[in-house]
Amino acid sequence: MNASIERGRRQYVLGFGLSIITTLTSFYLVSRQILAGWDLVYAIVGLALLQVIIQLLCFLHVGHEKEPRWNLLALDFTLIVVVIVVIGTLWIMDHLNYHMTSPSDTDTYMIQDEGFQKR
Repeated sequence: MNASIERGRRQYVLGFGLSIITTLTSFYLVSRQILAGWDLVYAIVGLALLQVIIQLLCFLHVGHEKEPRWNLLALDFTLIVVVIVVIGTLWIMDHLNYHMTSPSDTDTYMIQDEGFQKR
């Protein structure tokens, strides 16, 4: 029993250390402007996904439970909700960008991007 407690502590410390490293790496990339544009976005998304995997394995112990099917269903549902929230947020922000422009900018947008002609 003592060995399993020690193994659990090591797993928590390892997960904490790896989470700190991924967070500081993301911060360093942004603050020092090591990457720019889409390369920076891809790096941050990659580090975020790595941190999610670290959190799932080290802190939530996914794969170590007696009935993994229920935890997998809960994880799937959570991922679906997160995807819906993120896509919905991006969609709303895009439409707000369109609706919050000045009338002249709206005319320019409609002529260039949607193919409408001004009468």
